[in-house]
Amino acid sequence: MKLWQKATTVDSLVESFTIGQDKMFDLYLSKADILGSLAHTQMLQSIGLMTDSELAEVTKGLKQIYKNIEQGNFTIEKGVEDIHSQVEFELTQKIGATGGKIHSGRSRNDQVLVDLKIFIRSQIHEIVLLTEEFFNTLISLSERHKDVLMPGYTHLQVAMPSSFGLWFGAYAESLVDDLEMVLASYKVCNKNPLGSAAGYGSSFPLDRELTTKLLGFDKLNYNVVYAQMGRGKCEKILAMALSNIASTLSRFAMDNCMFMSQNFGFVKYPDEFTTGSSIMPHKKNPDVWELIRGKCNIIQAAPNTIAMLTTNLPLGYNRDLQLIKEIVFPAIEEMKSVLNMANVMVQQIIVNREAIFDKKYDPIFSVERVNDLVLKEGQPFREAYKRVGMEIEVGTFSPQYGVDHTHAGSIGNLCNKQIEEMFAEVISEFNFEGYTSAEKELLKD
Repeated sequence: MKLWQKATTVDSLVESFTIGQDKMFDLYLSKADILGSLAHTQMLQSIGLMTDSELAEVTKGLKQIYKNIEQGNFTIEKGVEDIHSQVEFELTQKIGATGGKIHSGRSRNDQVLVDLKIFIRSQIHEIVLLTEEFFNTLISLSERHKDVLMPGYTHLQVAMPSSFGLWFGAYAESLVDDLEMVLASYKVCNKNPLGSAAGYGSSFPLDRELTTKLLGFDKLNYNVVYAQMGRGKCEKILAMALSNIASTLSRFAMDNCMFMSQNFGFVKYPDEFTTGSSIMPHKKNPDVWELIRGKCNIIQAAPNTIAMLTTNLPLGYNRDLQLIKEIVFPAIEEMKSVLNMANVMVQQIIVNREAIFDKKYDPIFSVERVNDLVLKEGQPFREAYKRVGMEIEVGTFSPQYGVDHTHAGSIGNLCNKQIEEMFAEVISEFNFEGYTSAEKELLKD
């Protein structure tokens, strides 16, 4: 069944090619499609295109389909083109011809747009919660290990003293900025396109402000042409936000892979969180972190893939846009998976408190010695620098392992409280309660 089909039967090869994997990815949108229809039909009743009894009948049928989806008893049947067709088909089977009224004033174009935005904002919600869990773990580890020194590197050369507190805290603060990007994507996505129809509006007197309120959107996509232009834009901005989190995770994963190696030996994990070799009995491989790194690098490719897919498309809907689901939906799933796995892994981390005392790291305390000469003996920095450099050259340099850093954000003053406050401030701006309460109201019995 196709909502648009008339007398002509589409060639089977053309049908298979044009549908592609869309039916599989449409299942992600099933709940969102019901929510959109519940709001749309309430609006149709409010403008006289549906009677009270018809609305009650339609609402009851849609809610039953929603329950079937929640129970896993829903699929897009063979011969049915997409999620919108399946919902309308099932509803019509349940309540008769009245079910066919739910498409009044809508096109599949704005229907899929609103489905995507409803789905995406719920996925952003899940990602934010997972990011918050990971952030809290990193902050906790930073506080727990704030006094444990570790070598710092530049150019993969030993450089200056760092600390495990500084290391964990760095990635926690990185997530603050990453979440700012997620917030931007949420604000773009949480605008209502419903009522834009095929991109040029409708002659029905649709109340678009009402559906905006019923669905818990923050705002309306006002211009109907722009609402359709937003297809792909919303997904690309989301993919860019995910790529920022993925970049942070990928870098943290690389650190773990490197620091677990015998050449560094800064951290280790319980045996059950590593894997072995079929030939080398001593191996404890960081496979989880390697896969997190790889998956995150794939996620970082998503914005460019969407950009290339949407580049130079003409105005209005184009079928190319269907393929975006195949890019962004897997990226969302992988993002949730790697955030959860990274949090599970890092909670098992065991830091090497003695790593800093290896003799090869003695030179990293040279800057502390230079600064000490400047502060306590009043030597010019360049003169002190040369003096310590000569001590290192001739082998007379002796490190002092104490580090006295007090400025904001340094080893002795991590500012984790301030970082937590920044994170909480970003979290508060999402206002997820706005959409969750609206959806509960639509679904209540």
